[in-house]
Amino acid sequence: MLRRLAAHQPESFAFSPANQAWAETQITKYPPGRQASAIIPLLWRAQEQEGWLSRPAIESIADMLGMAYIRALEVATFYFMFQLEPVGSVAHVQICGTLSCMLCGSEDLIAVCKSKIAARPHMLSADGKFSWEEVECLGACANAPMAQIGKDYYEDLTAEGFEKLLEEMAAGRVPVPGPQNGRYAAEPLSGLTSLKDHAAGRAPHNASAQAAVDMADTLKRIDGTEVPLTAPWLGKDAAVAVAPAPAKAAAPVAPAPAVAAPPAAPTDAARPAALAAAREGGADDLKRIKGIGPKLAALCNTLGIWHFDQIAGWTAAEVAWMDDNLEGFKGRVTRDDWVAQAKLLAAGEDTEFSKRVDKGGVY
Repeated sequence: MLRRLAAHQPESFAFSPANQAWAETQITKYPPGRQASAIIPLLWRAQEQEGWLSRPAIESIADMLGMAYIRALEVATFYFMFQLEPVGSVAHVQICGTLSCMLCGSEDLIAVCKSKIAARPHMLSADGKFSWEEVECLGACANAPMAQIGKDYYEDLTAEGFEKLLEEMAAGRVPVPGPQNGRYAAEPLSGLTSLKDHAAGRAPHNASAQAAVDMADTLKRIDGTEVPLTAPWLGKDAAVAVAPAPAKAAAPVAPAPAVAAPPAAPTDAARPAALAAAREGGADDLKRIKGIGPKLAALCNTLGIWHFDQIAGWTAAEVAWMDDNLEGFKGRVTRDDWVAQAKLLAAGEDTEFSKRVDKGGVY
């Protein structure tokens, strides 16, 4: 199946403060130079925040991880769990259309989607509340036909019952997920043939449905505030602080007003020499170095790095200091060999990557 990005895209994307803190913490799970391993959880978090994955979201995450945009796009377009077009504000409905569900009536559910939501998959309903698609087997064959709506399964559906579910959700209510025909879990429709004594003391719902009821978040998207953010792999069991939302800054096209670089601590003997501001004539476009996106270029500027010749002259110790102090981008200097690229650029030569940047094919 051909998967393309939506024709209409937002101008920009930014994680909420809570999700930004979560994303930066996830990146620390991986060793320097291996941050790209966090691509799937970060894309998923962006989708949870926005409902779908826009091009600015994919490219923003690629910048965070030091990945070429095409590599992030390859991941986002390969996995069907990523929605590449806007979805309903209330819910995106996924109807299982594989054999068991098809034999048990999934085509009737799809007919409801066409009449009550939109004529075609991935179209928004007239009120913008719902969208739908047909998917491959979701693994609840014993409870066919079924649909995944939000985070949970709604099973043993009929066309009439499915319509009522949509009406309940549209009204702001969240129906109890799980079997919709009175069945407790996945026992035979005719009733239990074993463990009958266990049935007498069971909870009102099966464990999955009960958890959904207790958390009341079937349709709620993750926003980063559900539980305190911790990083036990760093030895930090206490909650990670979430900074307030910063004012949105413009892309670093021109250098900011001269601001003195912070003084180096005694242990920062290997810190590269910093400039308080770009030299006369303006800063070099550091994004012409492979591995430096807009956010990383801005971070370099805050560290007093504005020009190719600064990077070209770094010693091994200075490279190690930068690798260790690029918050959220650790290991990036060595991984992409900034020094070798900068030497060519400082001498007025081009790299294959800088040629692509100059042609507008990267950023």
